[in-house]
Amino acid sequence: MKPVLVWTAFAVCFAVAVVALSWSSASVLRLERAEQEARSQAALEENARLALWRMDSALTVLLAQEGARPYFQYSSFYRASGSYAHMFEATPLETALEPSPLLREAPARVLLHFQVSPEGRVSSPQVPSGAWRALSLTRGQVTREALSERSRRLAQLQQKASPLIASLPRARPRPVTPRPTPTVTPTPVPPEPEPDAESNQKLKSRAEFDARVIQQTTFNASNQAQIAMFYPKGPRMIEPGTAGEVTEGALAPQWLSDALVLTRRVQVNGSTYLQGCWLDWNGIQQDLLGSIRDLLPNARLEPAAPGTNDDAERHLAGLPVRLVPGAMAATPPESFSPARLSLYGAWAGLVLAGISVAGLLYGVMALSERRRVFVSAVTHELRTPLTTFRLYTDMLAQGMVTSEEKRRQYVERLQSEALRLGHLVENVLFYARLDSGRGGGVRESFDLGGLIESATERLRERVAAAGLTLTFDPPAEPVTVRADGAAVEQILVNLVDNACKYARSGAPPTVEVSLSRTDGRAVVRVRDHGPGLSASERRRLFRPFSKSDHEAAASAPGVGLGLALSRRLARAQGGDLRLDDSTAGGGATFVLSLPT
Repeated sequence: MKPVLVWTAFAVCFAVAVVALSWSSASVLRLERAEQEARSQAALEENARLALWRMDSALTVLLAQEGARPYFQYSSFYRASGSYAHMFEATPLETALEPSPLLREAPARVLLHFQVSPEGRVSSPQVPSGAWRALSLTRGQVTREALSERSRRLAQLQQKASPLIASLPRARPRPVTPRPTPTVTPTPVPPEPEPDAESNQKLKSRAEFDARVIQQTTFNASNQAQIAMFYPKGPRMIEPGTAGEVTEGALAPQWLSDALVLTRRVQVNGSTYLQGCWLDWNGIQQDLLGSIRDLLPNARLEPAAPGTNDDAERHLAGLPVRLVPGAMAATPPESFSPARLSLYGAWAGLVLAGISVAGLLYGVMALSERRRVFVSAVTHELRTPLTTFRLYTDMLAQGMVTSEEKRRQYVERLQSEALRLGHLVENVLFYARLDSGRGGGVRESFDLGGLIESATERLRERVAAAGLTLTFDPPAEPVTVRADGAAVEQILVNLVDNACKYARSGAPPTVEVSLSRTDGRAVVRVRDHGPGLSASERRRLFRPFSKSDHEAAASAPGVGLGLALSRRLARAQGGDLRLDDSTAGGGATFVLSLPT
């Protein structure tokens, strides 16, 4: 099969495998991402639940504090004692007055406390009016700057209080029984300022209130004008005999446009009041989000419309507010998750398999190519001596050579061709034995110098036939090695024969063989003075069957097996064979090293 077809088939199969594994990898990664998203969503829900619990816990203190506030604290001033019993009754003159704690300072995160009367009037205990305002300023309970700011907030709230006013039932008129004005003695106790119509909205409380009693202020006869100024119509009272009829509801949050308020209904003697506070939503929102920043860094809070059931599980329990968790920080995928490790292994296996198959194909095709070159080179190498054998034997058999000198020359030529064929066959057989692992031979200790000297005696005739001379100077001391003597001799014969083929035109026309000991190894050098080797020839010098039939026809006889065989024989003996690149003066030097 042509190489292009083999490589095309391999490429198609490998591409199909890559596409299939890519699709499988994409599916696995998609499933892994889906699983990771599910885990992230579960973590988000868990963090959202924990965040809601934290925020509800943080709001509990504020809601409980406002829910437990006494009803009468929604008046700027109230009785120092008996506030629960007398409720909104008129205050006798001899009764001490207590300023509301709300008048002095509003709780944190509350902008304003307010009360809506049955008539729909919105007032605040923190913004006293008329006589109450003058009294609060006289007693130093509040500053004018604070009153100005609270008045501004009250005006804003009055613009947004329409839903609150509409939710109140229509007020029913109740008969009022006047009470005689008490007689003032020369040193009377001044009447406690009676709340006017604007301060008739008071809250009933379920908790103890601040019992601090302001020292009663005594008035003499010269103060009557001031009393008449505060109470020109005298004290008023709610219908007698109905004190104690109070019904209150729980605090309920709601939105008035962008204002978040807490309100509750209080029924006093059949009249319904709304009492509550305007919360500082911006501050509360910052506090709540800050408390859950470690859980939900991108969370936000949004107002929830009344009756909305969307995401009800994410609504705060105490306020009409919905938690929007936002996106959690992206978690990078695990580089060594089980799925990814499996994919890494699959891709590594595919790549290794592709490389292995490609290498195997390359080796098989290279072997096939070498066999083809070998057959071609051997065919060419055998054709010439066979032709010579046929021609000379025919001539000798038919008696065409009558001269004894010619007959001798023909016989010598036939002998040399037979030796060359035998050498070729021996190299091929030796290489085949090495390839099958049966060419290692038997190692024994011998004097390497003596082996080389005996081999050179037999090689001088081969060197002389090439027009060269062979020189060898044995060392002064014997160099003993442990190797296969026949293999070492085969290497030496191949190197000298190689020099005879390519160094015929060398100057001087000699082949030099030397032996030395270096670093515990015996080193044999075979040098010729021929034309040397090019870079391309050096790269494939030790490849078996590296000479094609065209190269064999254009160069010295041979199939390119001698040097490859010699290197394999040297390494089989524990040594090596290499080309010395530092040869000076031209030619080539081969270095054989063997263990001593």
